[in-house]
Amino acid sequence: MSTKELFLEIGTEEIPAGFIPRAMAEMEAMITKELTNARLSFDEVKTLATPRRLVLSVKGIPAVQPDAEVTATGPSRKAAFDAEGKPTKAAEGFARGQGVDVSALKVISTEKGEYLAVTKLESGQPTFELLSEILPTMVANIPFKKSMRWGSQDVRFARPVHWIVALFDGIVVPFNFGNINSGNVSRGHRFMANQPFPVRDFAHYQEECERHFVIPDPERRKEIIRRETHRVAKSTGGHLLPDEELLEQVTFLVEYPSAVAGTFSPEFLKVPKEVLITSMRSHQRYFSIVDANGNLLPGFITINNTLTEDPSVVVKGNERVLRARLSDARFFFEEDKKVKLDERVETLKKVVYQQKLGTSFEKMERFRALAEGLADKLNPAVKPQASRAAWLCKADLVSGMVGEFPEVQGIMGREYALLEGEDAAVANAIAEHYLPNQAGGELPASDIGAFVSIADKLDTICGCFGVGLIPTGAADPYALRRATIGIISIILDRDYRLSLPALIGQALELLSAKLTRPPEQVAIDVLEFFRGRFVNLLANDFAGDTVDAAVAAGFKDLVDVRARIAALAQFKDHPDFEPLAGAFKRVGNIIKGGTDAPVDPALFQDEAEKALYEAFQAVNSDVTAKTAAGDYLEALTGIATLRTPVDTFFDKVMVMADDERVRTNRLALLTAIARMFGRIADFSRIAG
Repeated sequence: MSTKELFLEIGTEEIPAGFIPRAMAEMEAMITKELTNARLSFDEVKTLATPRRLVLSVKGIPAVQPDAEVTATGPSRKAAFDAEGKPTKAAEGFARGQGVDVSALKVISTEKGEYLAVTKLESGQPTFELLSEILPTMVANIPFKKSMRWGSQDVRFARPVHWIVALFDGIVVPFNFGNINSGNVSRGHRFMANQPFPVRDFAHYQEECERHFVIPDPERRKEIIRRETHRVAKSTGGHLLPDEELLEQVTFLVEYPSAVAGTFSPEFLKVPKEVLITSMRSHQRYFSIVDANGNLLPGFITINNTLTEDPSVVVKGNERVLRARLSDARFFFEEDKKVKLDERVETLKKVVYQQKLGTSFEKMERFRALAEGLADKLNPAVKPQASRAAWLCKADLVSGMVGEFPEVQGIMGREYALLEGEDAAVANAIAEHYLPNQAGGELPASDIGAFVSIADKLDTICGCFGVGLIPTGAADPYALRRATIGIISIILDRDYRLSLPALIGQALELLSAKLTRPPEQVAIDVLEFFRGRFVNLLANDFAGDTVDAAVAAGFKDLVDVRARIAALAQFKDHPDFEPLAGAFKRVGNIIKGGTDAPVDPALFQDEAEKALYEAFQAVNSDVTAKTAAGDYLEALTGIATLRTPVDTFFDKVMVMADDERVRTNRLALLTAIARMFGRIADFSRIAG
């Protein structure tokens, strides 16, 4: 059967850059689902996008939907026939609705019982007709963070739609979206080739776009920008400061990129470089230039959406705008230096952190105590520095610089602390306590920064849970998931041996005056929240059942849990693992909750139970010592020696003996064995 190509382009006014990647992914997912549901096979699905267009291409679609047998289920057998076995009105109505005679109905068995059913051959429809229904629904349902209406239209989209190209095998698939009718005409670059051009198929579309100064493939635009920014930076005598996130943003801001360099006064270099980079990056989308040692140079690179005859005009305009931004930054920097950080800490008493949780000063006092407690447990020598860093770390929130450039919170605290002569370790911890600020991001490099970071984040988590501000599937306004993953990442990165329940308890005790929920329940909820994030995080590196099995055996010391997960994952390659896992699952099923009765060797009646008890005695003390030392792989290897005696025991011994004392004794033996292994993992959670 010959196959055809589907092509769709939605032409719009400029869509915000942050909306586009998700829209591309959703278009691919939606068309995949719709074609699959329509029983239409297909090959390659490709999405492209610029600020002014969303593009979809699907190859290998058959011209006609294949025929299919469809079974429709009707009323139950009881409702379909009367006492004499004659069809009831329910059966007749079902047959009529399906367009068949009652005699064509049959009875099928389902999980809910016996029901009437009819199987019909459904002829496939032309794909062209199916697409005329699929495409308008898909266009209308592309999700955006924000959408809008325009004019008198009753449709919504990220930005007003100006044209739609919809083709199947080169023929227009007719539908309308608002006042726009689909067709075969696209448009070129708004400024360099603002004219229509016809489209035959995807390949032809790409050729015509290039002729009309549009590069629809975002990966191609990204590589052009990457190459050009490096080239231009080198031409200025410097090097490009890599910035993948900015590169991603700029890629979706232009249709035809070109790079030019500009300069700013070296006087501005007196301002901390992070502020200059942030100002250029966040407000102007400029790339920064550095020297061979990573020092910021007084220059920038901007990406234009057009080719300009006189680049100097563009450069001067950009330099003028940047000069104003950097002048503001220099003003705030000079003004901020006039007020000491200690004075700013006092100002935090007037800043409400959260209505139910008090001021920023109150929050700081709580997590300062937590940070001091962490230092006491893990590194007492740095306790004074951790306390000082916690005291100062939120002071820059009330500075003019952070008020204007929120992205440099923490960084400015560090800079101001260094200018005031604070200990460099304290100053660095002020910046580090916000880390990690994104998934997989940089972690604190010092114990001081790590202690303050954990303390601050844990106070936020426990405080929000304590007053009912608990994340839902759709909303997490206080970024509690990110904070929790941050704490877990720091603890694992630095191998901190901590009792998580005890740490949560300490945080809740400090919050006691603010809680509106019972602290016991809050503690349970917070620990379970940590458990969920931990399992998800470790499941990136280990099999899900391995993580679940180890976590189920205990979730207090995260470093210890990770060690048990790693050992269990490695032990899975042991030849005895699968049969041993099966045996221990069987043990768990038999003993249920287990028994606390001691094992009495005098009650053994079979050589197999004696042999198992002796094997258990032989490895128990060693396994206990290895487990206590955290040498879990060796402990598991020792446990593996029980495989043969356990198998023999189950082959030869009836656990549930008639004699209650014998039965209890056998359950006690199995319980002891299960609990020995249960210190490492719960075998019942292992799949297979």
